[in-house]
Amino acid sequence: MARIGQPIHLSIEEKQELLTISRSHKLEKRCVERALIILYSADRKSLDKIVELTGKSRPVINKWRQRFRKHRLKGLIDAPRHGKPQTITPEQKALVIKKGRYTKLNQNEIAKEIGISQSKVFQILKKANLNLYNRRYLYRISRDPEFEKRVVSIVGLYMNPPENAIVICVNEKMQIQTLDRNTTKLFLKSNRHRRRMTTYKRNDTVSLVASLAIHTSEITAKNIESNNEESFHKFLKKLDIQSRNKRLHVIVDNLSIHKHKDLEEWLNGKRKIKLHFTPTYSSWLNQIEIWFNISTKNVEKGDIWKSSKQLVDQLIEYVKIYNNTKTKPFYWTYTGSPLIIS
Repeated sequence: MARIGQPIHLSIEEKQELLTISRSHKLEKRCVERALIILYSADRKSLDKIVELTGKSRPVINKWRQRFRKHRLKGLIDAPRHGKPQTITPEQKALVIKKGRYTKLNQNEIAKEIGISQSKVFQILKKANLNLYNRRYLYRISRDPEFEKRVVSIVGLYMNPPENAIVICVNEKMQIQTLDRNTTKLFLKSNRHRRRMTTYKRNDTVSLVASLAIHTSEITAKNIESNNEESFHKFLKKLDIQSRNKRLHVIVDNLSIHKHKDLEEWLNGKRKIKLHFTPTYSSWLNQIEIWFNISTKNVEKGDIWKSSKQLVDQLIEYVKIYNNTKTKPFYWTYTGSPLIIS
């Protein structure tokens, strides 16, 4: 026969208070469980049944029933812990906040340096509204004296391109790593994160020069051995042949190879090609950077490459797939303060 145990009798006020606690979604789970133990006991449910309903062990259930019989509702509150509570001085608090703001230390490192627990560091930083693990990237403010002129020129090409002309964004992406993981792929399993070995072998690096036609989003890309004037010149010649009889407005950054004297001499005889330079520290203005980010996520990140040729072939194949299935012009959605204040 199931054991009932000594009955617990509740007053109307006690029962109402326990019901309120048991139905709360804001109180801690342990408070709700203790209230349920007492309510089930008052309903004369057996010990085995209460174990089944609450998932708690017999000693735990008996503990809170005895505490309630002795102290009533106050008995369900945790007793004060033994030992002297840790005291944090104002100087220590100030030092935690200072290190959180001005150093790259994590919570554990700050706690060790100051000599307090990591939980206290967390509490101090939380109260000061400081989050060590929340990162935002800010672009560097350009001091280019021609910043306004160059921004207006490039945005004008994006918004209102000249007739019978193609606007193209060009840039190089260097040092793409050809990483070969030391084991085969770890396939995705149900209810598990995608797994990847932390150890790897670096076979080589790959460099890419690419262009994006802004009003079609079509990509042209080529593997380059080194980033110099010669490789950039050859790529421009390729774009020149592809554009046929249309003028080319090419947006590039301020890299020295884009301003090489031999290239300038060649461009002087090419009236159909004009280079537009982004302001210093303003490569974000070049839309090819958006595509580089897309290709990094879809191709480069987390895969396994046995050779640089394998990676190059995959990148060029991705360009073909992108041009056939994903070409769609990018639209600027910035709604913040104007970058140029007149």
